[in-house]
Amino acid sequence: MSELREDDQLTEALREAQRARLAVPAWFTEMGKSAFAWHDVDAELAQLTYDSVGDHREALAMRSEPASIRALTFTSAHVSLQFEVNGDSLLGEVIPAQAGVLEIHTKAGPAATAEVNEIGCFEIDPIPVAPFRLRYRAPDGTDVTTSWIVL
Repeated sequence: MSELREDDQLTEALREAQRARLAVPAWFTEMGKSAFAWHDVDAELAQLTYDSVGDHREALAMRSEPASIRALTFTSAHVSLQFEVNGDSLLGEVIPAQAGVLEIHTKAGPAATAEVNEIGCFEIDPIPVAPFRLRYRAPDGTDVTTSWIVL
């Protein structure tokens, strides 16, 4: 009799686990898989090294109101990508300055490209509404991808 009760408890626990798995949105699962997938073996990962949102408390101590523009910097061993959120667009630069192509990737794959001019400046307009990442490629072989960005 106790074996039957244990089987019923196990069956109910498995049903509950299945219900919990189905409650997780599919987009969230895919984003998690994408974060750990090694899609760009040759691309160097640029990590977030500055976000003005985290700098908010320090800014309040120095000015009467916080800045309305959000600034981010992603840094790799060879290149930094700095940009500011300006309304519906991103204005940025690659340091050290060099021409190239910036790909905008969403969870669905490449969404658009933007040219990086010879002084390293670029613009992304409009900003993707979903989480995205940037991949910068230069003629000299530089290939850098940022971590996922959520604005």
